[in-house]
Amino acid sequence: MSKIIINNNPLRISELFQASKPETSIVLGDEARKAVFKARTYIDEQLAKQDTPFYGINTGFGALCNTRIPDSDITLLQENLVRSHACGMGERVPKPLVRLMLFLKIKSLSYGHSGVSIDTVERLIDMYNQQVYPLIYQQGSLGASGDLAPLAHLSLPLIGEGEAEWEGQIYSGAELNKQLGWQPLKLQSKEGLALLNGTQFMSAYGAYLTAMSYHFWDWATLIAAISLDAFDGRLEPFHALLQQVRPHAGQLHTAQLVRAYLKDSSIAAQSKSQVQDPYSFRCVPQVHGASWDVLQYVAHTLDIECNAVTDNPTVFPEQDIILSGGNFHGQPLALALDMLCIALHEIGSISERRTYQLINGHHNLPAFLTLTPGLHSGFMIAQYTAASIVSQSKTLCMPASVDTIDSSKGQEDHVSMGANAATKCYRVLDNTGKILAIELLTTIQALDFRKPLKSSPAIEHLITKFRNYVPFVAADTYMKPLMDKAYQFILEHKVEQIAK
Repeated sequence: MSKIIINNNPLRISELFQASKPETSIVLGDEARKAVFKARTYIDEQLAKQDTPFYGINTGFGALCNTRIPDSDITLLQENLVRSHACGMGERVPKPLVRLMLFLKIKSLSYGHSGVSIDTVERLIDMYNQQVYPLIYQQGSLGASGDLAPLAHLSLPLIGEGEAEWEGQIYSGAELNKQLGWQPLKLQSKEGLALLNGTQFMSAYGAYLTAMSYHFWDWATLIAAISLDAFDGRLEPFHALLQQVRPHAGQLHTAQLVRAYLKDSSIAAQSKSQVQDPYSFRCVPQVHGASWDVLQYVAHTLDIECNAVTDNPTVFPEQDIILSGGNFHGQPLALALDMLCIALHEIGSISERRTYQLINGHHNLPAFLTLTPGLHSGFMIAQYTAASIVSQSKTLCMPASVDTIDSSKGQEDHVSMGANAATKCYRVLDNTGKILAIELLTTIQALDFRKPLKSSPAIEHLITKFRNYVPFVAADTYMKPLMDKAYQFILEHKVEQIAK
């Protein structure tokens, strides 16, 4: 069991990805605890000494921001906010992402700029550590005023309402509190708004997608190297001199990896009959490299966002000021996730093209990679599947961030749609993993037809491991389980561990 201490220190994507796993627990550090207490005390003092309206603290919300709420109704105001905004629909958010949402909400509140009580933060930590998963739905957020609907569903169990999954069963909020011996919280001024304002739905998806995109990019580049050898392709396009005269960081990185993966390959070393290879082989440094560069930008954006305060208004006790602004607006995430969606799709798209080239009977490979084409269809329809998945990903690459819909009587007249960018990017990520699995299955089948020639020691080591999952396909067989096992192989292994 790993433990993360929540303080004001920034956390990296790798740590955030670890936070999505059930074996991780969190503790609120002393620095964060003091900051939370200080901000809450400041809010209480401001309300006690003056009758000034503070947005969301003693006023209505959105278009009702000018409606003053009596002190006697403050708790009801905050609880009504949570109830009324829980309007999500669609599929449930996967549990690892619910954990990340909890974690990121705790992290944001811990800076002491939100004004929530320590009891609220501690209850969120209890939910995280007890593996309580509020039922949250993928549809409903406009990506500004933050992720209102998803975060409302996240927060309902705090007041004994909504639904949550615990130990494999779904409970109402009231039943959950009874099971765990908890009392429903009485939300104080500002708390409901602090819980609902923020980008934790988009950020949770973004952190998960970024970490998994690194994983798939690593695999995509290794698989491309295997396919280059299986195709009996040329290494000249990966020469260091070619990259140095167009020195994009991703291009340099990609070419260097392919050269390393194919070091000491007897297939790569033999003379070639073709002068040039198709673009899906020859342009791997340029295509994979461009996606790598996008991934660096997305990771930088998520590093900032996941360590930020994104609710509104924002409390600054040291400066004796409460500021109302727009840190909940998801535009930085919407743009980044749209770019990531396209970059992931391109990795899948070029992968499918390499699969297509490998089954076409070029360079002494049999058509469809079967011993007796005609009697057996071999890998013909596996490529169809990859093509179908690529086509679906293309339709999901329409940028969500270019859309906006006026809401809340015009008060919220420009929104990011970052939540839609996040959920469709999640689908494209999964699609890309499946496409890569089909290429891996195909290219290792093709390499078997190159025997007795061998690829590099690193790739031969990978093949030995892979053949424990999937055998050589000597005759037509039920292909789906083999494709699923290839995908599982990618998910379960890191490239640095498998390609030694």
